[in-house]
Amino acid sequence: MRFRQIEVFHAVYTTGSISAAARLLHVSQPSVSKVLNHTQQQLGLELFRLVRGRLVATDQAHALFVEASEVFQRLTSLQKAVGNLKDVSAGRIRLAVVPSLGLHLAPLAITRFRKTHPDVLFDVQALHHDELFEALYERRCDIAIAYDPPMHPRMKRRDIDTAELMLLFDKASLPDVGNSVPMQLLEGRDMVGLTIGGPLGELFNRELRRLDVNVREVVSNQSFYIAAALTRCGAGMAVVDEFTARASGDASTGFRPFAPSLRFKVQSVHLEDRPPSKAAEQFLTLFARVLREARATG
Repeated sequence: MRFRQIEVFHAVYTTGSISAAARLLHVSQPSVSKVLNHTQQQLGLELFRLVRGRLVATDQAHALFVEASEVFQRLTSLQKAVGNLKDVSAGRIRLAVVPSLGLHLAPLAITRFRKTHPDVLFDVQALHHDELFEALYERRCDIAIAYDPPMHPRMKRRDIDTAELMLLFDKASLPDVGNSVPMQLLEGRDMVGLTIGGPLGELFNRELRRLDVNVREVVSNQSFYIAAALTRCGAGMAVVDEFTARASGDASTGFRPFAPSLRFKVQSVHLEDRPPSKAAEQFLTLFARVLREARATG
């Protein structure tokens, strides 16, 4: 199957009709029908049947879609990478950060950097850990900054600093809290945001198991900032990264590190065969300084 045949088959399968597939691909309906019919004849397979005026995928189509979908995604990713390569500029930094770094630290670092490098432009996006390699491969970003980013043979990691998890809580619920809190304090407490994905969720849950601490999870979510908002609204305590904690503290909401501390690395990643530009290197140096200053004044 050629890519055009895979593309048409994928569009018809996912939309459920010739007309919808044609709109998705921005071509005419006869063009879609012609490619689809040729594909069925070439493969010797019946992929779709017309049942009461509706196009219904056959069992053969279901089986083929599993394989074709993966190929389609990889080819689409390759096309995006080629398109983005044409947009490469020495004066542009395409940056990806995990969401909790995107609320304050990354904007602060970018603003400070552009004061001394006004000719450098930025493209910024917030990504979760499992999206980093795809974004780098497709050239949607040149560098990414994350917490203990995943290992990959084509990604090169570099330490920026370390940080730690903190407990975010309603001050009225812990009136006599000290400078840090033991994990055992969470025993039986209402908690939010405990099922976050990625390395920080694994770090926290591993420590809970090690100490045999049982908490009452009242809300599950995939975002530190949603967890922080729930805590501020009174839903329960939350365990978040220190940058989210510092950005979320107010007159009624406090935060403390754990004792012993639960630390993790803040690292930058890039493709091994595509090292950061000189401007990107300078930005990473500044970002590390901004991060340290934010912790010192937090």
